Amino acid sequence: MSTDARELRDLLESGALSAGLGETMGIEITEATAERVVGRMPVEGNRQPFGLLHGGASCVLAESLGSIGSSIHAHGFDRVAVGIEINATHHRSALEGHVTGVATPVHLGRTLSTWEIVITDDQGRKVCTSRLTCMLRDKPNDAPRAT
Repeated sequence: MSTDARELRDLLESGALSAGLGETMGIEITEATAERVVGRMPVEGNRQPFGLLHGGASCVLAESLGSIGSSIHAHGFDRVAVGIEINATHHRSALEGHVTGVATPVHLGRTLSTWEIVITDDQGRKVCTSRLTCMLRDKPNDAPRAT
């Protein structure tokens, strides 16, 4: 199920797909559909004490991208997505520049969605591979409804 341009714009303007921790960490979304979400994040400001990109920052980027895709997918069912599981394998460190994550669905169902997120550095080298599973739940009574 895909989301049309107006629905995606409404989701973005509502703040449901942005702000919060992602904004604090400098995550920029460059593409967002129910089939693919792409975003990037600076290494600067997201380092651990040894100067490397923090593994938790990679997880935040991964969960942000997978959650956006899940939210777009869930919107088509008038539901919301909530993360229930994430894992990450860190392949190499990143010291500077940006990392870019590409999230693609592994499964898009009516109650669950699972995404694979591959994060690379500016040279295109794989930094982290993550998998996120979200549960699709009925919207709370005060949540915006699909049109």
